[in-house]
Amino acid sequence: MHSKKIVVVGSCNTDMVIKADRLPVPGETILGGTFFMNPGGKGANQAVAAARMGGLVTLISKTGNDVFGKQSVMLYNAENIKTDFIFSDPKQPSGVALITVDSNGENCIVVASGANASLSPSDMNKARAEIESSDLLLMQLEIPIETVEYVAEMARKKGIRVILNPAPAQVLSEQLLKNLYIIIPNKSEAEILSGIKVTDVESATKAADIISAKGVDIVVITLGSQGALIKENDEYHFVRAHKVDTIDTTAAGDTFCGAVCVGLSEGKSILDSVKMAARAAALTVTRMGAQGSIPYRSELISFDKD
Repeated sequence: MHSKKIVVVGSCNTDMVIKADRLPVPGETILGGTFFMNPGGKGANQAVAAARMGGLVTLISKTGNDVFGKQSVMLYNAENIKTDFIFSDPKQPSGVALITVDSNGENCIVVASGANASLSPSDMNKARAEIESSDLLLMQLEIPIETVEYVAEMARKKGIRVILNPAPAQVLSEQLLKNLYIIIPNKSEAEILSGIKVTDVESATKAADIISAKGVDIVVITLGSQGALIKENDEYHFVRAHKVDTIDTTAAGDTFCGAVCVGLSEGKSILDSVKMAARAAALTVTRMGAQGSIPYRSELISFDKD
């Protein structure tokens, strides 16, 4: 199957995860957790998800000149992700996230951005030919916002479809929103962008109207276990989430975004792309960890009878 090129611009981190019965309260130490280390970072997670779904993927990112950075590049190569534009920062360490997960799968996360914070517009100029030869550009907000704005403008001018997952949540400029083809916020991110508290499909529809009025062609609001709402021009679609036993929600949103891009790159409609993404995200939450939990395309067959 011919798949058009997806460029992911974003963060890569090493996740250090402790699973415990519950999350500690301030000042408290909890014993009895299990520890594991996982490659993570929203940009890298989304690139891995797109690659495992069968997409042709380039990751543009920045690591430190350290063992975490070198290891992550090796892992991306093993996923068939093009890594020619993963830059190395001689001064900053690679990004690290410290994650605690409780027995219900809820997590709390602290990220030390490291080299991710120095991924700059000048790095984007070095990767300009790669970006401008792509079909889709996928980004998140764990890198500097000026870099996101710069590359969105660059891609839009060349007619490349720009997709933004606005996480972690922050206020976005009008110009950035106008350069987007699709925005994929979750409930809390949609609330920051629209001013509407999103709790259900009805409030998500109102929020989507406000966000799309700012110039984004397609708004996809993810509602966790409820599913996802799509607003495409004046049409609305709702895609239900699959009922699964949730173990860990880490990387579910990233898997969803990567899968949406692959669907679009194969010429699927936004509705069919989101349906595929919902299946992929459902499998992700049944497993521990970030990149380790992201499914392969062949695994979606377990849902294809739905």
